[in-house]
Amino acid sequence: MTEQVSFYFDVSCPYCWVTSRWMKEAEKVRDINVTWLPMSLSVLNEGRDLPEDYQYMMDCNWTPARLFTVVQLEDGGDAVDKLYTALGTKIHNEDRIDRHARFDDPNSAFDELITEALAEVGLPQERLAQAKTGDFDAQLRENQRLAMEGVGDEVGTPVVKLGDNAFFGPVITRIPRGEAAGQMFDAAVGLAQFPYFFELKRSRTESPQFD
Repeated sequence: MTEQVSFYFDVSCPYCWVTSRWMKEAEKVRDINVTWLPMSLSVLNEGRDLPEDYQYMMDCNWTPARLFTVVQLEDGGDAVDKLYTALGTKIHNEDRIDRHARFDDPNSAFDELITEALAEVGLPQERLAQAKTGDFDAQLRENQRLAMEGVGDEVGTPVVKLGDNAFFGPVITRIPRGEAAGQMFDAAVGLAQFPYFFELKRSRTESPQFD
């Protein structure tokens, strides 16, 4: 039986990136149909009293979140999947975003990487210009609403819906490969079958690793 998964992501988040790469590994060893859906930490944190550095990061993150929403509507789910892999690799594996830099225009912080990623996956460059507008914000906010509907608004990204239940996470710092990825997926699906299961948590003791 094919497992249906909805994976809500913000491309800027390193923990979300690790979880997404686990899901890609699990796809190789389990019968999974993943729908990749953009959500936005910028939307989530709107109106909150944030530290200056984090607020600046949220300002920078609007363009990539809007970009994936444009691609979702104009090019479809497969394109979202491919673009997430291309852009996420540049941001995280290649470490090409200085998160402490100050750009003249935060909306342009990711422009170079977005331009490269669009070319890499064969999507029109006009998607970047479209992402600089608010024309697709209604869909982005609807995605955000759907993600938060299942988990509440005191969490971040990723939000993963397995069957009827959604969770924040799993939050992992390393990418399981092969059968290990499948076993972790099986465990997550098993827990998701219980509507009264909500949380397992412990303090993180290491940073995300992308290799």
